[in-house]
Amino acid sequence: MFRLTAAEKEAVLLPELVELTEHHRAACLPYRRILDAVGAAPPYERVADLPWLPVRLFKTHELRSVPEDQVFRVLTSSGTTGQRPSRVYLDRAAAAAQTRMLAATLREVLGERRLPMLVVDSRSVTRDPTLSARGAGVLGMMTFGRDHTFVLDEQGRVDAEAVKGFLARHGHERFLVFGFTFLVWVHLRALGADLSRGVLVHSGGWKRLADQAVGNAEFRRRLADECGLTRVHNFYGMVEQIGTVFLEGPDGDGLYCPDFADVVIRDPNTWQEAPTSVPGLIEVVSTLPTSYPGHVLLTEDLGVVRGVDDGGLPGKRFEVLGRLSRAEARGCSDTAGDTVGQS
Repeated sequence: MFRLTAAEKEAVLLPELVELTEHHRAACLPYRRILDAVGAAPPYERVADLPWLPVRLFKTHELRSVPEDQVFRVLTSSGTTGQRPSRVYLDRAAAAAQTRMLAATLREVLGERRLPMLVVDSRSVTRDPTLSARGAGVLGMMTFGRDHTFVLDEQGRVDAEAVKGFLARHGHERFLVFGFTFLVWVHLRALGADLSRGVLVHSGGWKRLADQAVGNAEFRRRLADECGLTRVHNFYGMVEQIGTVFLEGPDGDGLYCPDFADVVIRDPNTWQEAPTSVPGLIEVVSTLPTSYPGHVLLTEDLGVVRGVDDGGLPGKRFEVLGRLSRAEARGCSDTAGDTVGQS
């Protein structure tokens, strides 16, 4: 799943993304109007030449490339109070593909077997009828685990006895820990438990940690010192490209793109692709969005490519630097503070 060099990936992705662009042009009238308005038309010589949509459009427009009666699931993003969430429309084929490819991506760090799973959240987030991005993230990750045990009770308080029981059953073997970054930071460290056999997968919520001057290196160091967690993998993803995650390498040296996806860093003044080591806005591309035109999206996140084919995995190695200063804060767990109790 992380096999292709940058040049190999460009050669594979370009024709698939061009085909997807034309598919969505034909199937989604609002998307077609946008492409017509900006004069986007083939041929495209590089992935970076493909027309992109601002991710914010999914908050304001209904963008789908399947008939309404074929919509199997509607996912919504987590937004700040009073802000309209993004809405993403999946048919059965798209929903199955995103689950399958997420599994293939995470298999790189979790292996083939389903592991006992500690969820740093409350079970209540999985019962939301509108299935927020946070709830979808928890439910999606639960498919990779067994004997699911939630660190927080229904009121969002730490359930120390549940964790103690889980570790009595599984603390001697390899197990999976999943949670959104801020919740992991607050609640796992408070447990004072030995989690040295765990593999932590986490995402989202960096803004609140940045406000506390906690970066990735400090996050990893403190979890190792206080919980024994040394196998830690951050990932970057969003509901608008559900199923596509950019996974942190084993040494924490950056985020890597799976073989069906890539990133382009764009200069916010010229919109041209920025060179390696030059920060800009993150554009994410993926071949998974077939039921809606989300295959080439310009995010509101700042990032930088740190290297190409020079790290622990092939392809681009990038870092997320934070949100665009005027952008709406919408991290999956950044908005959880009022609803999830602290220990």
